[in-house]
Amino acid sequence: MHRGTQEGAMASRLLHRLRHALAGDGPGEAAASPEAEQFPESSELEDDDAEGLSSRLSGTLSFTSDDEDEDEDDAEAGPDPLPLGDGTSGEDAERSLPPDGQRGSQLLARQLQDFWKKSRNTLTPQRLLFEVTSANVVKDPPSKYVLYTLAVIGPGPPDCQPAQISRRYSDFERLHRNLQRQFRGPMAAISFPRKRLRRNFTAETIARRSRAFEQFLGHLQAVPELRHAPDLQDFFVLPELRRAQSLTCTGLYREALALWATAWQLQAQLGTPSGPDRPLLTLAGLAVCHQELEDPGEARACCEKALQLLGDKSLHPLLAPFLEAHVRLSWRLGLDKRQSEARLQALQEAGLTPTPPPSLKELLIKEVLD
Repeated sequence: MHRGTQEGAMASRLLHRLRHALAGDGPGEAAASPEAEQFPESSELEDDDAEGLSSRLSGTLSFTSDDEDEDEDDAEAGPDPLPLGDGTSGEDAERSLPPDGQRGSQLLARQLQDFWKKSRNTLTPQRLLFEVTSANVVKDPPSKYVLYTLAVIGPGPPDCQPAQISRRYSDFERLHRNLQRQFRGPMAAISFPRKRLRRNFTAETIARRSRAFEQFLGHLQAVPELRHAPDLQDFFVLPELRRAQSLTCTGLYREALALWATAWQLQAQLGTPSGPDRPLLTLAGLAVCHQELEDPGEARACCEKALQLLGDKSLHPLLAPFLEAHVRLSWRLGLDKRQSEARLQALQEAGLTPTPPPSLKELLIKEVLD
């Protein structure tokens, strides 16, 4: 009964936040709203908020019982990007939700998406909603840090699961610092959770920071100038793209496929990409993985999406590889390949691409994601 009350309160709170987001409150209005008042300058939550979030994350927090006098990110040298390795999947980084938590998260996402679908015709603009679904302490000697798993909730069918990414405090802090440097005016009213010298790994601190990170990203989404900032796009997409590229190049196609799919879903939700070629590179990664996993139909569909995005850009370096892959996959499936074949032949006769053109996988290996 107590769990049901907590889930109902959480759903009510998030639906209230979603209504305000969909209503299109401007930055000035948002600053004076009840939501903004819950996000004080210190970026620490009131005790009742922290208690509620700690209950919401119950069973998903992994923390030590001792309070160490160090910040999880102070021990690191410089603003290094999110690691590309699998260091976050060890014993200290249990990532899966318990069955009850998973069902509650799916129910909440379905409620939010149902509300979004009903109100999309009357309330604009539509914005994303963010929820920290788990937070785990990761020990990676000599450092130790908290990894926050963030669900990005947007409009979509009820059975569509929110995209999930994992970030640490230093990733959020780097985003805040970069945006402050570029957008001093809009960022002046947006707070960020301060660092602490002690008690960084207690359930209370992790719960407070989780709520503050949700509010921080929600406030960034509320300002159009910040919503489309390249650094914000990078925060959501770039780590997944880099990791997916690394896994694809080493032949771990199934693991890579999940990351390419997450990156594609995030780019669709975020809107305008910071790099014009990122959607094409994501489709290339999806096509390569589907092909290697013996799913030529999905691979061909990815090629068709890419060719639609490319349009008549005959000089784009990815055009010929996508045409070549589309021809080969169409032949394998017994489908019409004449249009792509003729277009590829025209590029070759004009000297715009070698014969044969480089494969999509070759281009993925050579591409530098920055």
